[in-house]
Amino acid sequence: LIQDWFNPQIRKMDVENSYFPMFVSADRLNKEKDHVEGFAPEVAWVTKSGDGDLAAPIAVRPTSETIMYPAFADWIRSHRDLPLKLNQWSNVVRWEFKDPTPFLRTREFLWQEGHTAHSSFDDANDTVMQALELYRRVYEELLAIPVIPGTKTEKEKFAGGHSTTTVEGYIPVAGRAIQGATSHHLGQNFGKMFDINYQDENGKTQVVWQTSWGLTTRTIGVMIMVHGDDTGLVLPPRVAPQQVVIVPIVSKKCPLEKLAGFCESIRESLDDKGVRVKLDDRSIYNPGWKYAHWEQKGVPIRIEVGPRDLEKGQARMVVRYNGEKTDVAVDELADVVEKKLKEIQDEMFKKAQEFRDAHLVQVTEWKDFVPNLELHNLVLTPWCGGEHQDWEEWVKDKSREESLANLGEGAEDERSATSVAAKTLCIPFKQPELKEGMKCIASGLPATCWVLWGRSY
Repeated sequence: LIQDWFNPQIRKMDVENSYFPMFVSADRLNKEKDHVEGFAPEVAWVTKSGDGDLAAPIAVRPTSETIMYPAFADWIRSHRDLPLKLNQWSNVVRWEFKDPTPFLRTREFLWQEGHTAHSSFDDANDTVMQALELYRRVYEELLAIPVIPGTKTEKEKFAGGHSTTTVEGYIPVAGRAIQGATSHHLGQNFGKMFDINYQDENGKTQVVWQTSWGLTTRTIGVMIMVHGDDTGLVLPPRVAPQQVVIVPIVSKKCPLEKLAGFCESIRESLDDKGVRVKLDDRSIYNPGWKYAHWEQKGVPIRIEVGPRDLEKGQARMVVRYNGEKTDVAVDELADVVEKKLKEIQDEMFKKAQEFRDAHLVQVTEWKDFVPNLELHNLVLTPWCGGEHQDWEEWVKDKSREESLANLGEGAEDERSATSVAAKTLCIPFKQPELKEGMKCIASGLPATCWVLWGRSY
C-alpha cells in the first residue's frame, strides 16, 4: 500500500522506475573512497560459485550508487539529457555487526532508492526536499506517526555526500528515536569519481549534481512499535491490508447459512465505498477465536453480526485501537464505517504526536542532559554547529559514561544496537528561538543552532 501510494507521487516528480544488478565488482565499489569506507564493515562478499572459487570476489549491493552511476556516465552527454531521475525498488544487504532487530536493523531489507542527476546545485536540492517531504507524508499521513524533519550533522551524514536530510521518529515504549528515512544531496563528488560529465549550453564540460534518497521496510517496524499493544498490531486504516473484517456469530441455533446473505450485503456495501473488507466465514473457527485473530493482526474495525443483529437490521462495530463498540443500523453502516476509518487515522496520529511532544524537551545546561535521557526524552540543545564532530563525539562518550554510572555498570556490549549513549538525530528545520549569548551545551562556544539528541536505534 505504501508502494501503491509512493509510485504515483514520484511520477509527479518525473521519476521513472528502473532495475539494476544486485552485484558490484570490488573495483567499482572501491572507486569512491569515502563512500566505501562508510559501508566497508557491512559489505557482504560472494567468493564461491558452486564448488569453485571466483577469480575475484563480488559484493552484494549495500546501496546502488556504484552500480548505477557508471550507467549515468554512459547516458548523460548533454544538458539536454538532464535532469535524469530514476528510482528502483530493490533488496540490499548490509551485514550488521550489531544484533539485528526485525524490521529496524536487518541484514537484508527492501527499499526504494531514488537517484537523480542535475545541472545545478539548486535543482538537485529541490529534488532532495521533494523526496524528504514524501517521506514525511508516508509517516504522518499513511502511518500516523509524527516525525521531525531536519539536516544531519557532518558526522552523521551519508558517506561521500554533500549533506543529508532526514525525518526522525520516536518510539514511545522504548523512549528512543529512530531514523525514518533520508534524502541526500550528493554534490558533485560521485560525478567526479564516475566521470558523469555533460556539455552545457555554452559547450563547456560540467560535472552533474546528484541526489539519492531511500525509504525502507523499517517503516513497518516503526509503525508496529509506535501503535502496537500487548494484544498485537494496531494498524492505521490507510495502510491496513484489511480495513474491516466481518465476523458472523454462528451457533447451532443460528448456522452460517442464516447469516450469510445479510453479511454478504454488508460486505458489498463496504466494498462499494472502496473499503478493504473481508468476510470471515470460515467454519472451523468460532467467533471468539476470530476476534482474537483479527485483533492480533490489527484490523482497524471488526463488524460482528449475530441473530439479534439480523432481526434488528443492525451490526456491531468494534474499533481496534480504543475498543469502542457501537451498534449501527445496516443501511447507515457503510457511511458510518467510512467516516470512522478517517477518525481512527486522525486520532492515532494525534495520540502519537501528543506522546512524542510530551517527551521533547529543551536543555541548555549539561547537568540536565543525561537526566532527561533517563526520562526517555528527546533533547534539544544549543549547539556550536554540525561541523564540530569532536564535540559530538564528546557528548556521545560523556553521556554513555554518566548513564552507565547511573546504572552501576562499567561498560556496555559493543554488539548492542541500543546504546545508552546519546547521538545527534538532526538539526531540525523548525528551530526554537536562539537567544543572544546562548552557549553550546558541550563546548561552551557560541551556539549557532539547536540540535536534536536522543538514544537511537
